[in-house]
Amino acid sequence: MVTPSGQQTQADGKEVLLSVRNLSKSFGALKVVQDVSFELARGEVLGVLGPNGAGKTSLFNLISGDIAFDTGAITLSGTPLGREPSYRRAMRGIGRTYQIPRPYAKMTTFENLLVAARFAAGRSEREAYLSCAALLEDCGLAGKANLPAGGLTLLDRKRLELARALAGEPKLLLLDEIAGGLTEAEAGQLVSLIRQVRDRGITIIWIEHVLHAVMAVAERLLVLSFGEKIADGKPQEVIDNPDVRRIYMGIEA
Repeated sequence: MVTPSGQQTQADGKEVLLSVRNLSKSFGALKVVQDVSFELARGEVLGVLGPNGAGKTSLFNLISGDIAFDTGAITLSGTPLGREPSYRRAMRGIGRTYQIPRPYAKMTTFENLLVAARFAAGRSEREAYLSCAALLEDCGLAGKANLPAGGLTLLDRKRLELARALAGEPKLLLLDEIAGGLTEAEAGQLVSLIRQVRDRGITIIWIEHVLHAVMAVAERLLVLSFGEKIADGKPQEVIDNPDVRRIYMGIEA
């Protein structure tokens, strides 16, 4: 349904923040995303699962504008994104993390956040300093503010990756395997932090192979295989889906 203002709503009346319609992308003969469609309500947390090579990160790259889609449409808060580049989408409210953290290694932790706050969120210098100081505290990085980002531990680089995305004040946060490579205890700390982000009302799409981590936060799961959507629904229903058990978990029904 579309309201008079042009904003889409779902059948239950929730506002649709993100709409992906018939999205496809190929690199030559390789189809990395094939006719994928879904909607995401404001404040919802969607987990994305699938085996390696399923098209999960390619889907993120299409939403964030890192690569252009071949066919389909992406709409954010009722506005079609078309061919807008990634920096424009960041300014519209799409923040993301990457599988391998990419801090500005020679800049301090605090300076890394300032870049995002100034250019993605459009904050003044004074506003950026205040918001970034609060983010450092929230993300457990206050004691590392003046350290070069390249020297941080993996857990702290993951925290910084999340903090940088949040510094842009996103409406939609894309988390790409942010718990990957962490110990059980470290992943637990990160899950607690992501729960706090969720509780602030930020809409999240989370790609993750650490299943229990994403299950602890997501209220819905979407599963890809060879670029195609094979399941989308409540977490336990999706996990119990025979196709998901066979393709993702290697368990015959």
